[in-house]
Amino acid sequence: MQPFFFVLFAFALNNQDSVSLKLFFGHSWEAPLVLVLLLALLVGVFLGVIVMLPLWLRARRQRRRQATTFGSDTTLMPNEPIDRRHGL
Repeated sequence: MQPFFFVLFAFALNNQDSVSLKLFFGHSWEAPLVLVLLLALLVGVFLGVIVMLPLWLRARRQRRRQATTFGSDTTLMPNEPIDRRHGL
């Protein structure tokens, strides 16, 4: 974890130059490059979580439904042993 922090810290120190971000309707925002990149990363993570949230909730609902359908045993293994004499 410490080498990872060192690399990020070195990246931040090397990218302190101010950049101008041109927004809509003639507005602009000036900030250090590392701050703009961090903000872009956070927005991307937030949008990814928002997009995946319905899928996660649907899968969670299906798991709960299967747990109530099959009782407390949610394994997919058959109760009786499999006869493997025929190579199946």
